[in-house]
Amino acid sequence: MKRFIGKRKLIRIFISNEEKCHGKPLWEHLLLKAKEMDISGATVIKGVAGFGAHSEIMAFNVWSLSQKLPLIIEIIDTEEKITKFMRAADDWIEEAFVTMTDVEVVAYKHPKHRHQ
Repeated sequence: MKRFIGKRKLIRIFISNEEKCHGKPLWEHLLLKAKEMDISGATVIKGVAGFGAHSEIMAFNVWSLSQKLPLIIEIIDTEEKITKFMRAADDWIEEAFVTMTDVEVVAYKHPKHRHQ
């Protein structure tokens, strides 16, 4: 899938697993919207522990019934698509830390698209 190779943007959205959007988990909403917007790729990563602007440590606790854990949503695509996604996401995200970096995609393989 050579059309995905080259310079791209990577955004990382740091949130809590307790964040919601329209009654469902924010991470799920962002993932579905990224897919609807034909983004090249997105991954949700669950953190073991972390803290952010509130300096409240979120960590796994075997004794706790509810687990407030950090999540990172990584999304990669062209700058144009990432900018469009972030403009829309601004309405869905209430509390988050977002970073953007330049990346070089060197491989993007899938047997279904072997000859592209």
